[in-house]
Amino acid sequence: MTGLLLTPLQAGPLDALLARLYWLLAFWSEVLFALARVTGLELLQYEFMHRAILVGLCIGVMAPLIGTFLVHRQLALIGDALAHTAFAGVAVGLFLNAVLNFGVSPYLTAVVVAMIAALLIELISEATDAYNDVSMAIVLSTGFALGSTLISINAGGLAVGINQYLFGNLSTVSAENAAILLVLFGVIVTTVAVTRNQLLYVTFDETAAAVSGLSVNWYNRVMVMLTALVVVGAMQIMGVILVAAMLVVPVAGATQISRSFTESLFVSVVLAELAVLLGIGAAYYGEATAGGVIVLVAVAIYAVTVVLGKLQTRLGETTTPELGSIETDDTDAASSD
Repeated sequence: MTGLLLTPLQAGPLDALLARLYWLLAFWSEVLFALARVTGLELLQYEFMHRAILVGLCIGVMAPLIGTFLVHRQLALIGDALAHTAFAGVAVGLFLNAVLNFGVSPYLTAVVVAMIAALLIELISEATDAYNDVSMAIVLSTGFALGSTLISINAGGLAVGINQYLFGNLSTVSAENAAILLVLFGVIVTTVAVTRNQLLYVTFDETAAAVSGLSVNWYNRVMVMLTALVVVGAMQIMGVILVAAMLVVPVAGATQISRSFTESLFVSVVLAELAVLLGIGAAYYGEATAGGVIVLVAVAIYAVTVVLGKLQTRLGETTTPELGSIETDDTDAASSD
């Protein structure tokens, strides 16, 4: 705990700004240290695991919270596109640090670049009347090309550091990165809570939402920017390559056993948290990459939900809905600004 409390005093302006979050991280560590003494679990005896677990729990809420809207809007692949542009943002940060000695966090540059890319996806689609998958493909390829180019320019300084962002790593979740993730978590949850009804209306009936006076383009941009924030946050332990899975797989599992949008949202969060906790534990004791294990656990849970959905159907319950076809039980979905 002492190390975390001293961090804001020893580092730069960003740490001073996030001083209260460092205190929260220190308190979280004390709680898990106490839990370790009670349970005897080895993985709870290390501060880096405390940060990894906290980040994982936040991802388990953020990813399905946004992913539920994306899946029902048939935008599941946008997470993959933004993950590749977040990779470019990391490369930009590492390049600035290596060449110009800026000292900026690569996660901050990843946030900026991913949000710009999210807006570009919407703007390209609006300006050219291209389908969303076309704009996503353009942004994805551009982002990955930019990242690979920056790495090749300064291969000696970036090639090693980039691996942790590509594949994720439990031990590299620093106090600073965990604090940034907590800020992203607060922004995402608050924004969804405030704009939930509008996002729901746009998700299920975009035409009617426009007729009712909602700014559909604005809420589309809000959704893609929130997706960008989720991608950057999850990248810490999932890595760029696997980050999109947490936006989709828990939601896909929830649709197999849920009968309404609200139920699907809550079930997807439960499934995501289960996958994260089991995945982190298995990765630690098995000395494997956390991101890959978490995704494998999530896919296994999805397989279980498919079986449960089939059993529900055989037992005479309502037929399991197709992905993206869940009915909304929210009468307030038509609320406008």
